[in-house]
Amino acid sequence: MAEGIARQLLESGKVPGHGGEVFVASAGLAAWDGSPVSAEALDAMRRRGIRFDGHSKRLTAEMIRKATLVLGMTRSHVVGARALVAGEPHQDKVHALDPAGDLEDPIGMGQNAYDSLATRLERVLPDRLSSLL
Repeated sequence: MAEGIARQLLESGKVPGHGGEVFVASAGLAAWDGSPVSAEALDAMRRRGIRFDGHSKRLTAEMIRKATLVLGMTRSHVVGARALVAGEPHQDKVHALDPAGDLEDPIGMGQNAYDSLATRLERVLPDRLSSLL
């Protein structure tokens, strides 16, 4: 969901100084490659006018090395991602998505949790992307 929302924000000009030229992808430390996006995440995005057709990907050290910026939803995600490139300068490009605190994974918590997360992503991502890109 973060990928779809970030892409929409960039393409719509809501991230000052950056637009559709920024490549956005999503991957997780515990993700299984190829799993479909949850129906709740798709519903939350659809209501925001976002069409999304993605699948889960496991985060790898090579992805981090190639990225300009990596954002983790929780502090433990940031620690885990940095550990994949421990001792390399690439770990400096891994940051918390929201410096105010962790974004809880809504899996199994119902549609309201997905909608709340989508709202928080829409609120936090423009400034976060603008300041770190």
